Amino acid sequence: MIKVVVGTNVKRETKIVDSAVTPRQLLEEVGIDYTRGSVNMDGSTLTPGDLDKSFAQHGITSKCYLLQVVKADNA
Repeated sequence: MIKVVVGTNVKRETKIVDSAVTPRQLLEEVGIDYTRGSVNMDGSTLTPGDLDKSFAQHGITSKCYLLQVVKADNA
């Protein structure tokens, strides 16, 4: 089991998940629209293929941060 702090730059929550869960599955579970900005795991930006790799495949064994940062539109 992995402790994941998941959320946005405004709201975060802690979830305990199995290592076979993917970032995409967790983001969808907590209701985060990952298409509206970049998704970072422990400070590194995930690429589209990375969203479907399990936490175990990313080398995460105990805890991590999974945050979606919203892109700001400038006028």
